[in-house]
Amino acid sequence: MKNSSILIIMTTVLFLSSCATNVFTGKKTLKPIANDRLFPMAFSQYDQFLDENNVITDTPEARMITTVGGKIKTAAQRWLNAIGHPEYLDGYEWEYKLVKDDQVNAWCMPGGKIVFYTGILPICQDETGVAIVMGHEVAHALANHGGQRMSAAQWQAIIGTGVAVGSQVAGASNETQQLIGQAYGLGSQVGGMLPFSRAHETEADKIGLYLAAIAGYNPDEGAELWKRMKAKSGGQAPPEFLSTHPSNDSRIENLKDLAPKAKAEAAKYGVTSFK
Repeated sequence: MKNSSILIIMTTVLFLSSCATNVFTGKKTLKPIANDRLFPMAFSQYDQFLDENNVITDTPEARMITTVGGKIKTAAQRWLNAIGHPEYLDGYEWEYKLVKDDQVNAWCMPGGKIVFYTGILPICQDETGVAIVMGHEVAHALANHGGQRMSAAQWQAIIGTGVAVGSQVAGASNETQQLIGQAYGLGSQVGGMLPFSRAHETEADKIGLYLAAIAGYNPDEGAELWKRMKAKSGGQAPPEFLSTHPSNDSRIENLKDLAPKAKAEAAKYGVTSFK
């Protein structure tokens, strides 16, 4: 058997053995980097970020971030208890910080380390808007999207090496090898990594909206928030297939469809009225 064939078979076997199950959706996913490796890196980076940025404390906005964060955390634990994974949040060290920065952004690192920038608060408008964003960002952490992206990048490099070795073994010229490498890089990005990232965003929208609803926040506000996001962007966005995120219009329609389902999920926990 040729070396290139052996490499392809080994890569395929390893890839198939590197799958996990998303406990919230039941779908098979790429196995993420283990929490005991990922969390210490995330916590260290988070502390460094806080040291280097202007963290706002003891203001109504900062307290709101903490309050909403606590409610989303409780909603996540209730959901995990209900689906038979009460231990899932072991190792999480939740923190919720507001940072003075004009960027329209918020994020949650693996392990529950959350930052909201002041620039996103006008888009959120109120506590419910914050909860929609918070739920989405926490969902990324709960679904291990960060660890999956790290694993995906590793696989992209491994398979790229296999493509390069295969072209060399096949006796391709240097020019042809270079073209094959460029084609693989573009193809794996547009056909693999970008759809992978967009799928993560769509998944986080769903999980996040459910979390917000279970926490008592109106999931109808998800679509309204993204209408404001769209207006803020002025329609300036790359085509969806070249983006890490779904288009604003796709996102708005998806959130509209998800809102009744999120309310139905919340009703399972006795939550039938919303802020």
